[in-house]
This record gives sequence, C-alpha cells and structure tokens, in this order.
Amino acid sequence: MDRHLISRIAHTDHPIAAPLFDDSVQRLLDRALTGDAERLLDLGCGEGPWLLRALAARPKLHAVGVDLDTRGLTIAQQAAAALGVSQRLGLHHQDAREFSHPEPFDAVLCVGATHAFGGLLPTLTAIDRHLAPGGLALVGEAFWAQDPDEAALAGLGGMAATDYDDLATTVDRVVAAGWTPVYGYVSSRPELDDYEFSWTGSLAAWALDHPEDPDSAEAAAVAAEHRTGWLRGYRGTFGFVTLVLRRAE
Repeated sequence: MDRHLISRIAHTDHPIAAPLFDDSVQRLLDRALTGDAERLLDLGCGEGPWLLRALAARPKLHAVGVDLDTRGLTIAQQAAAALGVSQRLGLHHQDAREFSHPEPFDAVLCVGATHAFGGLLPTLTAIDRHLAPGGLALVGEAFWAQDPDEAALAGLGGMAATDYDDLATTVDRVVAAGWTPVYGYVSSRPELDDYEFSWTGSLAAWALDHPEDPDSAEAAAVAAEHRTGWLRGYRGTFGFVTLVLRRAE
C-alpha cells in the first residue's frame, strides 16, 4: 500500500501531520508570521494545511509549498480554490532538498518532515537558504521525553536511541548551529494521544468501510501494528516540540 495513501487516510480527521491542536497551530503561525510578513514557504507541505490556514487568515500573504506527493498537492490546490486563495498559492512537485526560488521568504516552515532532509540540523541548513534576513523558521521535531527502552524503539519501527535527543539537548544543538529560539511549543500529552488515536482510528475506520478494497486488510494491519507500538511502546517516551527560530546575525 502506497505510503502517501496510508498517510492521507490516516490524517483524514487530523489534517495537521503533527501532534498539535488547532489552537496550537494558530498560535505558532501567529508567532512565525509577524509584522508585515508577506511570503511563506512550506518544505514538505503535503496537502498544505499550514499554508491554507495562513492564507485564509492573512489576505496579503503569498505562500509556496513543496512536496513529492502529487495527489496531496492536487488536494491542496482544490482546497485553495474552495477558500478563494489559489491565486496566492504556488505548489511545486519536487524534492524539497532540490527546491530553489529567486526570492527569499519571510517565514519558512518544516513541521514533521525533517526526515526529508536527514534530520533537524540539515533541515535548518535548507531553511536558511530560503530565508530573508530577519526571517523566521518554524520547525517541528521529535525528542525523547524520557530515555527510550527496547519496547519504545521497536514501537517506532526499530529506531535507535541516538536518532533523537532529549528536549534540552535538542535546543542546545539548534543554538549551537547559530539559531535563536524566539518561541517554542511542546505538544501536550492530550495532543500526542489525540494524534495517535486519530491516525490509527482513521486508518482502521477506512478499512472497515472498504472491505472489498484490495488495500483494506493491509490498512487494518498497519493501524493495529501502529496502535500497539504506540500504546505498548513509545507512549510517554516520544515528545514533539515546535520551535520558532531566528538566525543569529
């Protein structure tokens, strides 16, 4: 089953692909799009939920999204047309690592997609190439809320303990790379639980609603495996922080 299709179904009831409630998303956008910000870039935009919310609330804003998911970009364009913001949205079917643009952006975001660049610090390097002087980066990254045991690592698909750091070390690494946190938000336990129950529940519900679909059994199995890995593995170990950053001048 195509991973983009799995993700799309799993995020049916939680379009933000990160453990954040709607008011948290709004607060983060308000922090990142300050003053007269007019240009926003999302590296790994998927179906564009961050961009669409920002455009709907800010009539002077222009936004650009980059992703490899063709269907996700189509959905984003259709949603933009329905909101009446499509003239202010540019979408690019391209590897975000290779994306270039002649103009810099007032804010660049990458939330829950740092894996596309090989981790947090390479993501910040990529963001820096697109950021206007004084611009803000909005980056969401996982961290260890407590030291991971074997069950937690297995539940996360066989990750290594070195794949993430604790929160303090994560922020220290960002600062050492020349960035200053001007705001940050740590997802709450209710947000983390809501995200996981939404992810697994939407996928399981789709399987129940489409028993004749050739992907139904696999979707049900993926949902069940993910739910077990979370509840019996990494719940309480996995944390998520979204940082608003400025480049040290």
